[in-house]
Amino acid sequence: MHDLVIRNGRIVDGTGAPARDGDIAIDDGVITAVGNVTGQGRREIDAAGLVVTPGWVDIHTHYDGQVTWDPYLSPSSWHGVTTAVMGNCGVGFAPVKRDRHDWLIELMEGVEDIPGSALAEGISWDWETFPEYLDSLDSKPRVLDVATHVPHSAVRAYVMGDRGARNEDATPEDIAAMSAIVAEGMRAGALGFSTSRTVVHTTKDGTVMPGTTAAADELLAIGKAMASVGPGVFEMSSDMNPADAEFAWMRAMSMDTGVTVTYSLLQSPLQPGNWIKLLELTREARAQGASIAAQIACRPTGLVLGWQSTIHPFVGRQTYRDIAHLPFEERLERLKDPAVRAAILADPSKKMGPLGAIMTQGFDRMFRLQQPDGNLDYEPRAEHSIKALAEASGRSPDAVVYDMLMENEGRGYIYLPLLNYTEFNFDHIHAMMHDPNTVLSLSDGGAHCGVICDASFPTYMLTHWVRDRKRGPTLPLEKVVSMQTRDTARLYGLNDRGVLAPGLKADVNVIDFERLAIQAPEMVFDLPAEGRRMIQRATGYVATIVSGVVTYENGEATGEMPGKLIRGPKHTAAAMAAE
Repeated sequence: MHDLVIRNGRIVDGTGAPARDGDIAIDDGVITAVGNVTGQGRREIDAAGLVVTPGWVDIHTHYDGQVTWDPYLSPSSWHGVTTAVMGNCGVGFAPVKRDRHDWLIELMEGVEDIPGSALAEGISWDWETFPEYLDSLDSKPRVLDVATHVPHSAVRAYVMGDRGARNEDATPEDIAAMSAIVAEGMRAGALGFSTSRTVVHTTKDGTVMPGTTAAADELLAIGKAMASVGPGVFEMSSDMNPADAEFAWMRAMSMDTGVTVTYSLLQSPLQPGNWIKLLELTREARAQGASIAAQIACRPTGLVLGWQSTIHPFVGRQTYRDIAHLPFEERLERLKDPAVRAAILADPSKKMGPLGAIMTQGFDRMFRLQQPDGNLDYEPRAEHSIKALAEASGRSPDAVVYDMLMENEGRGYIYLPLLNYTEFNFDHIHAMMHDPNTVLSLSDGGAHCGVICDASFPTYMLTHWVRDRKRGPTLPLEKVVSMQTRDTARLYGLNDRGVLAPGLKADVNVIDFERLAIQAPEMVFDLPAEGRRMIQRATGYVATIVSGVVTYENGEATGEMPGKLIRGPKHTAAAMAAE
């Protein structure tokens, strides 16, 4: 008698092999048979007509604070994620001295747009060191597995204080102390180390975050500290400026230590073709023996602009700012007033810098998100921009935006693809996905609460890239499943999951593929201190299973909490056999 049997499903096992019909048996949290299972299960799931996949392994999230109070890690768990890796981009909450709690909160709020009030109320701070942080996570129940990096900003502040926060050069003594902390974190179970080297990541006061300008000797020493414990992953967001210099130390680190270096790769509007050069440098480095991988996204880094979002086209207009403080329903009543509408539209926006100008006045790059048929269009055509619609209708672009935001009782949304959409199509993303040196990532689950919800990436991969795309080639279901299961798991050495094969961890999604859909974004205020966040729900997940335990059925949580803290890479003979 098996613990659980999934019957008659269309099995897409995560290896990229062709889908096949069959059953899956699970015992003691492990897959014990795939194919024709004759034995009965204490519980059975009829998967006839359904797709059965491994659980999604999301390697780029920012649940570092939310994980301490939310056992569900929504919205990621709503989208079939069974493993989430946190502590990316150099931000996190350990190690930390007591007088640095507020500073780390403000840093996370500035870089990742997570409400500081929610973090202040929600985090218990029952740790100081990184191992103590892991112990705290290990003591809490949750619905999925989590793992984390040691974050550079926290380490720098812990060792160097204000000097580290100001990005001053580290002394040899500083570097030795930071290296010891990273090694300690790796021994305690961190999967790697993360940093940020982009000017986009700034604190609330606009300064670049700690570690942004760290010298190569500091980074290489940290890489050696990681390697002294065992292979790990060095993750970073970087402007790659200059790219050759960045790749020099990345290549040296990987070749000297065996550490895998992984960086974020997005098409930049300032250098639209630079992604091609970066992939060429990646290929060259790998040919020389370095382990370097580019993390890519499945759609643009897109802002969802609404009246309740962090930013929208009217935030710089004084006539709007005069009512911005009002509770939403009261503000909405004022916005419905024709006189208020006319005053706001007539009011020029204050100067907000180049980026602010794009986010508030870049009408040629703004689009309606939810279409009349209810579908969400994340790959819109240039001729469907707000600017184009305004020109065709003889109205001003800001009037078109205003009226769109007023739809759905003031909960209409405008989509602004800020990065990864220079050519107004996904052709470059399709090319990135076929490069052998890339890995699917960058969902930023838990972050950018007031303007982005890309935790829906895993579901979008199946709906858009496999089933619905009209503007270019789609991808095979088998490839898309492999990209967010085996491939993401293997990058971090999580070889006990990501494939449906005997001996591997029983993390599974059972999916009604034809009914699978992403719902429209919505702003909710369910974080501690009534903090806001933008969420997206999904339909079509019949069951999500973690370690053999059903955690969600038809989109509803079962209340089971089988999730664990992952401590270090997981190598299994079964994983090797599955390959």
